[in-house]
Amino acid sequence: MESTDGAPGGPLGDERAALELQALAVQLRRMNGEVNRLVHAFAHAQGLHATDVQALAAILDADAPLTPGRLRDHLGLTSGAVTACLDRLERAGHVRRSRDNVDRRVVHLHYEPAAKSVARSFFMPLAEAAATAQALSEPGEVAAALSLLTRLNGALVRTESPRR
Repeated sequence: MESTDGAPGGPLGDERAALELQALAVQLRRMNGEVNRLVHAFAHAQGLHATDVQALAAILDADAPLTPGRLRDHLGLTSGAVTACLDRLERAGHVRRSRDNVDRRVVHLHYEPAAKSVARSFFMPLAEAAATAQALSEPGEVAAALSLLTRLNGALVRTESPRR
């Protein structure tokens, strides 16, 4: 017999889980909207496109220097669109391309340190908001949120998106 007292797996537990999932989705959309607002402002201030800022974030967050092909796969863009993006970023002084020492056909992308500093200054309000939220959190909340977001991002990375 199913539980009706709100225990996990019971009808009230399923309803509570659905409401929590819906509330999480709303908060993620709101946060995404606020971050996008800052991204668009940064892009405008730097004379870039919002996609260029996504490319910068991908280059910054990569474990090893990205190649244009890996960036293309990450952003879901065509090769031509990635080339145009990288040309804009290079002209604006945000990235530099370098050839691999072993295989000269391979190009690596690097975020320029001076440009990183500009971005860090611009996005400081985001870092301050995160620090404030962290300071107001109960012990374990930040670790739990980080764990959830890490699993969510891992699942999203494995999700196929339509090619452009």
